[in-house]
Amino acid sequence: MLNYMKKLLLLFITIFSVLFCQGKNQNKFIDKNIKFAEKQYALQTTIIEKSDKLLYPHSFINGKVRYVQPGDWTSGFFPGNLWYLYELTDNEKWKLLGEKYTQGLEPVKYLTNHHDIGFIIGCSFGNGLRLTNNQIYKDVIIQAAKSLSTRFRPAAGIIQSWNINSGWQAERGWQCPVIIDNMMNLELLFKATELSGDSSFYKIAVSHADKTIENHFRPDYSTWHVVDYDLKSGAARSKQTAQGYSDNSTWARGQAWAIYGFTVCYRETKNLQYLKQAEKAFEFVVHHPNFPKDGVPYWDFNAPDIPDALRDASAAAIMASALYELSIHTQNEYYKKWADKLMHSLASSKYRNGLGENGNFLLKHCVGSIPHGSEIDVPLIYADYYFLEALTRKRYVEKSLYFR
Repeated sequence: MLNYMKKLLLLFITIFSVLFCQGKNQNKFIDKNIKFAEKQYALQTTIIEKSDKLLYPHSFINGKVRYVQPGDWTSGFFPGNLWYLYELTDNEKWKLLGEKYTQGLEPVKYLTNHHDIGFIIGCSFGNGLRLTNNQIYKDVIIQAAKSLSTRFRPAAGIIQSWNINSGWQAERGWQCPVIIDNMMNLELLFKATELSGDSSFYKIAVSHADKTIENHFRPDYSTWHVVDYDLKSGAARSKQTAQGYSDNSTWARGQAWAIYGFTVCYRETKNLQYLKQAEKAFEFVVHHPNFPKDGVPYWDFNAPDIPDALRDASAAAIMASALYELSIHTQNEYYKKWADKLMHSLASSKYRNGLGENGNFLLKHCVGSIPHGSEIDVPLIYADYYFLEALTRKRYVEKSLYFR
């Protein structure tokens, strides 16, 4: 009996020691990446501040940082990154910068000519409200949701993504194109209902999510990028791609948007169908024969030149952030382990820039749109955003805390 107790005690000590060391290593990983991000963004913001302009970085192409206008779909990610740096460091410097570059986007609350106002306002004003409870931000979010709601098409039950009267979108023969990315804008609508008590925003979000399940997914839970709807009957007219390899392929970032978007929908509604959709969409990724061992996907799961095809670090960052949240909702360590794997890959020298490199962005090897010859194998601001969000979520998860 005494020997049995000694063995049991030894086993307990061994397990405790392993878990303690694992936790210590994870904390080191988090601290190391926070310090690097703060140094890298200090370099980036110093350059921007010296310009005496409100500049919103997007990428680093041909040796130059590309900046975008406030109405661009990616403008909100930069102030979002500043907010996450404030949350991660508690340094007032980042708060002040977050406030400054968030405020510069306020006029966007009236934007109605595309669907991505959710990205722009949610990442900036949404994070600002969460961290400061500034009630001015609340009003901006509600107005932005009203603007997004103007793109809701009742016959089809969806939010139209792109306009079709100009640019390359006018050449595709579409009536009402909806892209899988649009799932990411629903969080703005859910938040607006929470803040205003107006359930119309919530109902639009749910309708859009339900129609996305109905029409954007194949039987194996891979996704089409674009579904075009008939504005009169509401029926799906065609299922295609715009940024993927082909109409029948699975564009990696689109699959990541689906995983993240339905995780958010489950959080806000507790509808188990949405949870299932997020889990099944991720299972498609994990079990796909072309999914790389390091977890950073090729830009399209069906790219013809695999294994020499380009990777998309932005897709991995989006998935990592979503998986940390999935691990909370499901209480399943499986999702955290995958998120950790993706984060460790992204933080390696293979995917993370060196200090002062590549326009002072965090991540490299991202892909915007290969079919359009745009932003190929470059840093992208939204990859940084979801990496920092995932890092923030990881810190909460390691402390067994919930996050929003």
